[in-house]
Amino acid sequence: MDIQLPGIDGFEATRRIRASSADGKVPIIALTSYAMTGDHERALAAGCTGYIEKPINSDTIIDEIRRYLR
Repeated sequence: MDIQLPGIDGFEATRRIRASSADGKVPIIALTSYAMTGDHERALAAGCTGYIEKPINSDTIIDEIRRYLR
């Protein structure tokens, strides 16, 4: 989930997904290059499964995603 979306932000999009019939069955990992203080906590509070900041490390990204999908 990109945090910076047009129209609504990724936090609100995540809340809407969590309120839908998909609920907790869909893993959602927040992804942002505009990491602000408290964004990690806000993402988790909105219902994200995990949080990854850009720039993405191509050597570790797959392992990070797998960790959140367990």
